[in-house]
Amino acid sequence: MYEAFYGLREKPFTIQPDPDFLYFGKRHSLAFTMLQYGVENRVGFTVICGEVGCGKTTLVRHLLNTLGQGLTVGLVSNTHQDIADLQEWVLLAFGLPYDGMTPVARYDAFQRFLIQEFAAGRRVVLIVDEAQNLSSGALESLRMLSNINADKDQLLQVILVGQPELRAKLQQPELRQFAQRVGVDFFLPPLTPEEVAKYVRHRLHVAGREEPLFTDEALTLIAQATGGIPRSVNILCDMALVYGFGADMATIDSPLVLEVLADRRNFGVLEVDLPLE
Repeated sequence: MYEAFYGLREKPFTIQPDPDFLYFGKRHSLAFTMLQYGVENRVGFTVICGEVGCGKTTLVRHLLNTLGQGLTVGLVSNTHQDIADLQEWVLLAFGLPYDGMTPVARYDAFQRFLIQEFAAGRRVVLIVDEAQNLSSGALESLRMLSNINADKDQLLQVILVGQPELRAKLQQPELRQFAQRVGVDFFLPPLTPEEVAKYVRHRLHVAGREEPLFTDEALTLIAQATGGIPRSVNILCDMALVYGFGADMATIDSPLVLEVLADRRNFGVLEVDLPLE
């Protein structure tokens, strides 16, 4: 809609995880380094936590794009509290049969799969997204699967990605044994105001825009209104560009951002805090 008007090749502020637009702030860079270390050193459990929209899933996708060959990856994304045993979901994640099998048969099938992949020189990585939804029983079933080893080699590596509730859950006494298996953990905080400005400019650059588009005052307002959450920054910046296009404005300034915030507060479905009047 507004791409040609602002000299953009594509929309810079979509909310879909896209590794091509990944911005490495200080904490995001450190989180990615921790993820790399966990996979490359065959750490049993890696845990990445952060608020909704902080970029956790994008980081994991970027990691997978950089690891190259020799990796077999399974993803469990539809987690919920009613899952008491993850074995079926884990088998499904790797395209293995699971229907009608007893728990012992499922465990044996997965064990043989891990040994087969290890013999072929491939690392097996299981990613569990929205892991804060898992019950203690489901997490314990993961711990049991991690017991499958070949001498000193860890045959299954698990990356848990979740919201702050996951960190609190792993500190519960009944999950003490599980927590002791976590070799790498990191909490991803929101972007600082300075990082928000760099983040916005970075995404505009990737989308093809070299000239400044948002004023410094507008970027300060965006950082305040979004709390530094990248997904919220994307939504607000996208709406500001729509408003700017509609008003034939070459630059997005602070009055326009305030107008967007006011309209979202007064006429939107979701409540939005207005930082400045």
